[in-house]
Amino acid sequence: MERLNIHIVSLGCDKNRVDTEHMLGILAGSNAAVADDPEEADVLIVNTCGFIEEAKRESIDVILEMAKYKERGARALIVTGCLAQRYAHALKDELHEVDAFLGVASYNKLLEAIRAALGGQKYMCCERLDGELDGRVLTTPAHLAYVRIADGCSNRCSYCAIPMIRGPLKSRSLKSVLSEIEDLRAGGVQEAILIAQDTTRYGEDLGERLLQKLITEAADIMQGGWLRVMYAYPEGITNGLIETMVKQRNVCRYLDIPMQHFSDNVLRHMNRRHTMASSAALVKSLHEAGFTLRTSLIVGFPGETHDDFDTLLECVENLRFERLGVFRYSREEGTPAAQMPGQVSAQTKQLRYDKVMALQAGISRSLCRAQIGKIMRVLIEGRGNDGQYAGRTAGQAPDVDGVTFVDTKKDLTPGTFHDVLIKDASEYDLTGDAK
Repeated sequence: MERLNIHIVSLGCDKNRVDTEHMLGILAGSNAAVADDPEEADVLIVNTCGFIEEAKRESIDVILEMAKYKERGARALIVTGCLAQRYAHALKDELHEVDAFLGVASYNKLLEAIRAALGGQKYMCCERLDGELDGRVLTTPAHLAYVRIADGCSNRCSYCAIPMIRGPLKSRSLKSVLSEIEDLRAGGVQEAILIAQDTTRYGEDLGERLLQKLITEAADIMQGGWLRVMYAYPEGITNGLIETMVKQRNVCRYLDIPMQHFSDNVLRHMNRRHTMASSAALVKSLHEAGFTLRTSLIVGFPGETHDDFDTLLECVENLRFERLGVFRYSREEGTPAAQMPGQVSAQTKQLRYDKVMALQAGISRSLCRAQIGKIMRVLIEGRGNDGQYAGRTAGQAPDVDGVTFVDTKKDLTPGTFHDVLIKDASEYDLTGDAK
């Protein structure tokens, strides 16, 4: 292929980021260079998110923004990812500026799509192709990497379009995952983060759930660094899993658990398999084991009554999650929830969102301030213009949580660990002195 400058915009979650990194790996093996500035690009690629309405709007806006660069000299615009997988056939008739669409399992066709687009042909491939993609170019800082252990989801929550977009659960082999972690660790990665739509079901489609075995073996590879587990569904967090995580000293005692709601009535209509009682028991046991917990909730689900919402607020207040995010329910076509009666108005969703976030802000502030006076291990990320360093404790995941600011006269290298005495705190961030 001729020498090309290619600019990529990656939208959405860290699972999408991994897809982008694989595309960069494919391009690295060709005669292509990555252009940071779209003005300098021959080919523009937008890796989209199509999970909820807000993400879809952002994806369309970015596609249209990138299309302007075709008027200034770029030769091709390619759209990949979840939005392409879900809506490519409709979008090709509306977005004439786009030359090629690739779905979430078609990235090994990337070079073929580029060649077709440069040749003036429209191209589309949204097939679910077999085989793993080799090679990645990390877009994270050098000391941090996400490791996707499975794709797709078989939970079939009534509001979620992910199974339609990415298909059922498809786990990678244990050998493949461990080999990738070995390579990352050898390359200097200090924190490996295991991700999937639901990490607790990893391996189920291969015959048995393998997360505990993976954690044990991966933690051994990551000795001297951190291993973090994200996106653990509540019903999959067993006593055995908790014991495994606690046993490995370098596994962060941190879990992101998407509870989504606490009203049994709403949970049943969401097709979730946990209850308010089981949720409360799980949170209690994890907090007693020293875990920092993040959760996500949905407000305005169809049929959510004032009593249901009051139950949610009461549980947020009582369970005291260290981190919490809220989604306003998005009505996704093709999902069972989209056809349910009792759709909630946008105004009510917003009011409920604001109430939960206001309540959580006070909880987060209180829990952060409770860390004052403690010495905590911090992974240094970099240094700001004010001279302070920024880093993260084991209880702070990248991108979604706050950070720890570090005051010191020493020169601290990004990717190194330091003990920090916490001296101040805000709603989400900590500040301390390096020891």
